[in-house]
Amino acid sequence: MIVLLAAIFAAIVYRWISLERLQHAAPPEAVAMPSPEPTRSRSPFITGKLDTAKLFNGVTLHAKVETVPGTDATTERVDPESYVLDLKLLARLPSPNKTLEELAKVSPQLPTLLPGLAQMLPPDPVSPLFAQLYDTKVKVLRDNLVHLDQVLSRHNFFDCQTVLQLQHPQSHRKTLLLQADMDVDADGSDADRMPIGTGVTTNFKPFTSYRWAKKTPAPNPYLPAAEDRLKKVEDEYALKTTTPERKRELRSALMLFRDEVMTLKKFSFLIGATDPYIVMPGAFARGKDALKVGDYALVVFADAVYPAMVGDIGPNDRVGEASLRIAKQINALSTPYNRPVSDLKVTYLVFPGTADKPFGPPDLEKLQARCQKLVDEIGGATVPLHHWENIISPPPTPTPTPSPSPFATPTSTNSPSLSASPSATFAFPASSPSGTASPSPGLAPPTSPIVPPAR
Repeated sequence: MIVLLAAIFAAIVYRWISLERLQHAAPPEAVAMPSPEPTRSRSPFITGKLDTAKLFNGVTLHAKVETVPGTDATTERVDPESYVLDLKLLARLPSPNKTLEELAKVSPQLPTLLPGLAQMLPPDPVSPLFAQLYDTKVKVLRDNLVHLDQVLSRHNFFDCQTVLQLQHPQSHRKTLLLQADMDVDADGSDADRMPIGTGVTTNFKPFTSYRWAKKTPAPNPYLPAAEDRLKKVEDEYALKTTTPERKRELRSALMLFRDEVMTLKKFSFLIGATDPYIVMPGAFARGKDALKVGDYALVVFADAVYPAMVGDIGPNDRVGEASLRIAKQINALSTPYNRPVSDLKVTYLVFPGTADKPFGPPDLEKLQARCQKLVDEIGGATVPLHHWENIISPPPTPTPTPSPSPFATPTSTNSPSLSASPSATFAFPASSPSGTASPSPGLAPPTSPIVPPAR
C-alpha cells in the first residue's frame, strides 16, 4: 500500500513539473490572449516625391535639418515630439506711401492728371484701413500656416501700396485713395440685359454685391445649374440611408443652395465683362466713412482716368480688383486668369457716401456725369474721363403682325410672313462703332505684360 501511494505521488509531481516546463517553453503565440485593437495613426504620412518649395507660392524657403541625441528608436517612434517640423514665416510689414512724391514714384502721371490731390494731403493721411488690412493678412497667415498650399503668396501679401483718407479743403469732398495692382473680376449675370452667360471660370459666381430686382421674366442663364445642385442635395437628404451626421452637413448646403436659387430668380446683377466696376475688401465696408456698394469711383492708370463704381465686395485680405470690362480696356489681353497690371501702379479713388439708390441697371451716361462732377469737386482732371460705350446689344424688337381687316384681300399662301422671329442677343457686337473689326469694342492695346494671377 505504501509503495502504491508513493508511486501515485511521484506521478503527480512528475506531471506537474512537465506542465510547468511546457508552459515556460511555449512561444507567446501559443498563449490564448484577446486580439489587440489596431492603433490609430496620430497624423497622416507624407509619401512620394514632394518638393516642399513648390507648396509655397512666392515665399523664400530656407530648409535646415537639425538633430539631437535621443533614446532608443522604439521609444522615439511613439513620441510625437521626436520628429518635428517647425514652421516659421518671417514677413516684413510694408510702410504706406504718404506724400505726393511717394505716390508719384509708382504712378508718375498721377499729380499731373489730378492736380487737386496736392491740396488734399493732410500731414498724416494714412487711413487706419491700411494697418487693418495687413493685420488681417497676418491673421490669415497664422491660420493657414499648417496648410502649406493655402499660404498667401508674396504677390497677394504685398498687394497694397497705401490707403489714404483725403478731403478737399474747399468742397470738403472726402475720398479714399488706394494704390494697388489689378486682378480681374468676371462675376455677375443679368438675364434682362443679356440672356446668355459669359462663360464660367474656376471661381465664377453669377452674383455681385450690387443687385436690383429683375425687370423681365427672362430666366437667369445660370439658374438651371443652381437648381440642379439644389435637387442633388435634396435627393441625398431624403435618402433613408443618409446618416444623421451627413444630414447635418447637408442642411447648411440646402440653405445655401435654396438662397442661391431664390436670389437668381428675383435679382439681376452687374456683369463683369460689360460693366465698369471695382471690388473692395469687406473690411473697408464697415465703420465710419465706410465704402458702400454703389459708391462712385475712379481708376487711374498710366495717363487715363476711368469712371467706375464699387460693384462687389471681396475677401478682407485682398486689395486691387476690377471688372473684366475695365481690365480689357487697360490691357486687351486680360482674361479672368490674366491680370492687366501686376505691379502696384493702379490708383483707385472711391467717394464714400455717393451711391444712388434704389439700384438699377447700369446707366453709363449717368456714371460719366456723376464721376465728372466728383472729379471737379477735388480739383478736376487734366484729361477727359474715359467714356464707356454700351457694348450690350439691345434685344431686337419683333415686327408686329397687323390685325386682319375685314376688307383686306386674301393673301397667297406663298407670301412671306409679316412677323419676324427674334434673333439671338449677343454680348459684343460684330464690329466696333468706328466700323473697324476688333475682338471687343473700345479695347486699348496692351500697355503692360500679362502676368498669370496667383490668387
